[in-house]
Amino acid sequence: MTDSSGRKIVASNRKARHEYEILDTVEAGIVLKGPEVKSIRDGKVAFQDAFARVDGGELWLHSFHISPYEQANRFNVDPLRSRKLLLRKDEIRRLAAKVEEKGLTLVPLDLYFRRGVAKMTLAVGRGRKLHDKREKLKKQTQEREARRAVERAR
Repeated sequence: MTDSSGRKIVASNRKARHEYEILDTVEAGIVLKGPEVKSIRDGKVAFQDAFARVDGGELWLHSFHISPYEQANRFNVDPLRSRKLLLRKDEIRRLAAKVEEKGLTLVPLDLYFRRGVAKMTLAVGRGRKLHDKREKLKKQTQEREARRAVERAR
């Protein structure tokens, strides 16, 4: 699936927008090994429990699962290894300052290819409470029903 900005979206973290209130987003490159790129192109990734963290002035992606590429056999790496994310130093410092605030975290939103290079959209998010999630779902349902009523009235 390709969107209007030339991105070929491979996978999206659909739960992130439900679990977190998204405050800011940033695009980051991701350091990968050869077999990982092929596995990503096949769409064999999982965002479950994935998060990013600033360690030693560098941005790292943790718990992001990329399945081993079957034809690579001995060249495969650990599917859950930490992967370095590529951003400018000033952007990393800005994100680190935001994440220092109470309750904020870095969450991966989607993984895509732009001009043949793997990129990831990261979001600074605040975890939602259960009642916030319920209110959001109610609001979405009401908006959907209102749109349907307007379309039926036409």
